[in-house]
Amino acid sequence: MNRHTGLLPTLAVAVGAIILGAASPSSFAEEPFPVANLFFELNDTDGDLGIHALIDGDAWKKLEIEDTKEREILDITVKGRLRRQGLTEIFFESAEPPFESDDPEELTLTPEQFFRRFPEGTYEIEGKTIEGGELESEVQLTHVMPAPPEPEVNGQTAAEDCDAVLPVVSPPVTISWDPVTMSHPDLGTSGVPIQVINYEVVVEIDETPYKSSTILPPSATSFQVPSEILALGDEIKFEVLVREESYNQTAAESCFELL
Repeated sequence: MNRHTGLLPTLAVAVGAIILGAASPSSFAEEPFPVANLFFELNDTDGDLGIHALIDGDAWKKLEIEDTKEREILDITVKGRLRRQGLTEIFFESAEPPFESDDPEELTLTPEQFFRRFPEGTYEIEGKTIEGGELESEVQLTHVMPAPPEPEVNGQTAAEDCDAVLPVVSPPVTISWDPVTMSHPDLGTSGVPIQVINYEVVVEIDETPYKSSTILPPSATSFQVPSEILALGDEIKFEVLVREESYNQTAAESCFELL
């Protein structure tokens, strides 16, 4: 007779508890993403809206976004060899159908339809790390869009768009604008004060890889175009973008010609 038989059930329970504890996902503490931004971008010149996201954190193998009613709107699962490596940072932007179009075959989406599709409120971003841990952040999506900036080029009012008659200027070239302090007058939550966190100026030679992108503090009201960009072409395209505290952003595009 085995004198230690009475100890076996106790040992089995103890070993089982250790094994279960090691395998259980609940042994990992749930952590927020270090960066979790979900926001809208309005191109006020072209007349279109899109939803964007920037998410960064520990290496993950699965990512989900749920809307205000806990309905899944994004589901990414990493597969194969990349699953063993994991992803950390991801940025996406949606398609941006125009508000209206002369082409009856082109998909359009009015601002009212867009905002109904993506209602204001709390959205959840959830991830599973490659070790089995949980990442989760809650973000607030708002319909407050900044009013569009109204840029000038060397003191001249910027063209309505790049197909209009363009101002002709000589270097050095300075793009300037008045501070944006209110939300958009015509769409989203209109006519409320906003807190700008930064401006961004993008300058490029169209249909080439040459581009300059600069983020400026909220106190900035002007930007001098780099001479290196001006030396690359006679027609320069630019965009002035204003970003408010929810990260919602509104851009105005235009072009100018060099003398």
